[in-house]
Amino acid sequence: MPRLMKPPLHPLNLMQNPDSSGRGLLLSLLLLAALTAVALLTRPLMPIDETRYVSVAWEMWLRGDFLVPFKNGEPYSHKPPFMFWMFHAGWALFGVNDWWPRLVLPLFSAGALLLTYSLARRLWPQCAGLGGQATLVLVSTQLWIVFSTSVMFDVMLAFWVLFGMHGVLAAADGKRRGFVLLGIAIGMGVLTKGPVILLNLLPVTVLALWWHPGLTWGRWFGGVGLALLLGTAIALLWAIPAGQVGGEAYRNAIFWGQTADRMVESFAHRRPFWWYLPLLPLLLFPWFVWPGLWKALAHHRKVGLDRGMRFCLAWMLPVFVAFSFISGKQPHYLVPLFPAFALLAARVLSAFSGTRAGLPALMTVALGGVLILAASGQVAALNAQVATPPPLWPGVLLVLLGGASWMAGRRGVSPLLNMTLLGAGTLASIQLAAMHALGPLYDIKPLALAIKQVQDAGRPVANAARYHAQYQFLGRLEAPLIELQGTELARWLEAHPEGHVVIYLKKGRQSLDGLPVLHKQAYRGKVAVLADAKTAASLLAAATD
Repeated sequence: MPRLMKPPLHPLNLMQNPDSSGRGLLLSLLLLAALTAVALLTRPLMPIDETRYVSVAWEMWLRGDFLVPFKNGEPYSHKPPFMFWMFHAGWALFGVNDWWPRLVLPLFSAGALLLTYSLARRLWPQCAGLGGQATLVLVSTQLWIVFSTSVMFDVMLAFWVLFGMHGVLAAADGKRRGFVLLGIAIGMGVLTKGPVILLNLLPVTVLALWWHPGLTWGRWFGGVGLALLLGTAIALLWAIPAGQVGGEAYRNAIFWGQTADRMVESFAHRRPFWWYLPLLPLLLFPWFVWPGLWKALAHHRKVGLDRGMRFCLAWMLPVFVAFSFISGKQPHYLVPLFPAFALLAARVLSAFSGTRAGLPALMTVALGGVLILAASGQVAALNAQVATPPPLWPGVLLVLLGGASWMAGRRGVSPLLNMTLLGAGTLASIQLAAMHALGPLYDIKPLALAIKQVQDAGRPVANAARYHAQYQFLGRLEAPLIELQGTELARWLEAHPEGHVVIYLKKGRQSLDGLPVLHKQAYRGKVAVLADAKTAASLLAAATD
């Protein structure tokens, strides 16, 4: 008899049954690809962080020094080099370009989706399709997608956290290689973002006897200790030679000074312990504000916690509490916890039919209404913060998206699919609206290229503020900018009449029409001007009057 062939996966099949094995994962990867394309088309490399990190990689590339990161000609000890190495790998294959650094994080996000999918199968082998559901929750969560399409370290760190969680589970199941995987995750996490990987991985190992009763205490923590030693050894393979090459100040910074300074800085910028809580509806939109998830949690209380749910709680809650009590807080610190949330949400939703879209759909419609008002110039507070009002159509798109989601819920469309498309569509629409309104304020490549022209002519360029190397990569600058502030700037202008300066002026403070400036543009609420020394001196004098 002829063999029956399985029909190929078709997008309509994915829409009809996203929960089936493999289809949810495939749809998640397709959504990630689409959202990455939207980000590439609508967002420039954003100052200060994204431009700084690609500039550090660029300076390493220029110097041919792949041990010590450099920023504006000085060793840069604030971040380890793994992400920069990933940029170098792509540049070695494709040549130096702007697009490869922006693809590295989406690729790690795709890897994190694959690890989340397989982790669900490990935690709940009896629940077919749960891995695909978890990836759909993760890929449609707002903060995850924002940082999956940004040149930041947190999604890459989340990848290594997931890698380590696989090791923890394998070790708990009696496989010694699990401790090896955990050690690799610790070492690579340190090379990615420093010792914070320990805060993300160790609590679940400490609570292992809760989520996996029957483990032998001595063997378990002995294995964890060996994993720590392996992770330390991996990190030291870079840190020791880098410290020798970078000099004493750099060596002290990467081994101790950086950690101490960050602790001091953290406590100098205090935020209350509850600071993350009011942000959760935004960071975890649409899932956190969807009543169906909370009803599913209430329904699941009758069933109790299984091993997988205990594992996710041991992973997520202690780290969230720890970050809440650390006074220095940023939303992206929570990104490595999002896979745990997605797994937990998928598990409780798998045993509950869910409800209509309701509140998330209404919030999307309301956001669309705000964008429509902004497009008509009716939001005075917003008008002062943007280059131009956003176009009308993204707001209309959001209203239609929210209405379609509400109608789909009433017609019995899969709640999982409905919320996934609502979350992904909302973020895409917001980025399309922001492209026109905010893009001119943050696209600094024209200024960077103007600086390149001055440097190529052999004239020095100074930056009249703290310099974050934001122009180095975008302009392919091969010389540092001179960072000057206060009285030292005036002395430098007198001593270098042939030089040029980037100065930052408040909007509306004075007219730049007719002044012989080489370049001017909006920049983060101000006006950035590249001018020769004489013109810069007159602008600065006028600004202080």
